[in-house]
Amino acid sequence: MAEVILKRLVKRFGSVPAVDDVSLRIPDGEFLVLLGPSGCGKSTILRLVAGLEDTTSGEIVIGDELVNFIDPTRRNLAMVFQNYALYPHMSVRKNVAFPLETAKMDRHRVAEAVSRAAEMLEIDEFLDRLPEQLSGGQRQRVALARAIVREPKVFLMDEPLSNLDAKLRLQTRIELMSLHERLGITTIYVTHDQIEAMTMGQRIAVLHEGQLQQVGPPTEVYDVPANKFVATFMGAPPMNLMDGELQQQNSRWVFVREGYTLPIDEVKMQISESALLESGGSGSLGVRPEDMRLSSAESEGLPGVVRFLEPIGSDLYVTVSVEAHSVQVRMPPKTKVSIGEQVRIEFDLTKAHLFDSHENNLRVK
Repeated sequence: MAEVILKRLVKRFGSVPAVDDVSLRIPDGEFLVLLGPSGCGKSTILRLVAGLEDTTSGEIVIGDELVNFIDPTRRNLAMVFQNYALYPHMSVRKNVAFPLETAKMDRHRVAEAVSRAAEMLEIDEFLDRLPEQLSGGQRQRVALARAIVREPKVFLMDEPLSNLDAKLRLQTRIELMSLHERLGITTIYVTHDQIEAMTMGQRIAVLHEGQLQQVGPPTEVYDVPANKFVATFMGAPPMNLMDGELQQQNSRWVFVREGYTLPIDEVKMQISESALLESGGSGSLGVRPEDMRLSSAESEGLPGVVRFLEPIGSDLYVTVSVEAHSVQVRMPPKTKVSIGEQVRIEFDLTKAHLFDSHENNLRVK
């Protein structure tokens, strides 16, 4: 096991920066999730750590060793791919044993290691089958077993569950978390799936256009997003955002948009006076659907008109038009509300966020 440190990591393909000045410290034994949309650089970071791509600049340290110029085969890492990368002509047993046989390990030790890994991942009965005779979930377990037998310093996992159906993804997520708990091996896990990130990661690193946006425990990243990108990427439905102006009126700060003024409570919203002064005037109000509620048209909430209802069993999602914005509110499933109804939206100030003209969350400054 080993700590992994990325120092000002840059990778360019021609003039395009796929990874742009990313610094991260992944402590020994941590399960870190790299999260972001397609093309954000997360898989490229994994390939740089593995040595499958050369860095443009920056350092990669594994344990106490700078590995930038060390051959991938000598980094003692194990990578699990999205497409399993199993050898179709080899049995499961041979696939799992392959990295050990390549390393010229004694055949009795190879057999013992394969048996241990197969038992751990419950693939004992499949050892003499070919990959084509297995389901997707079983193939993924074979790929994991092949990674485990190497006893690597670090696991690198590149969207390993994306080819599985919803039920198998849930089952395999649980298996992966259990495996990490037992082995305690430092793991860097790449996904674009928020649910995987929220349920598996001890910390999440959110990436966008090659740049690191925020790093922290899942609940912290969800509850206090660093900027508008993180706010809208995390959550389904995402955080509601409404544009307006940050103004001082009678020595008090307010958020103003047509037909609505919100007095800013700096204590409840955890915003400093200096952050408001530096905000640049324009801003956005952000509130998650579950932190909003509908009230009568006579209340002092944000005015709007109900446009769409989405009953999903456990909840009712109500889409409300607020001028040019569509706002989604999560309500109890039996809520009485009609399309075309004029409503007001209320929310707890402690759950509201203000983003400045640079799209940064004022709460986190």
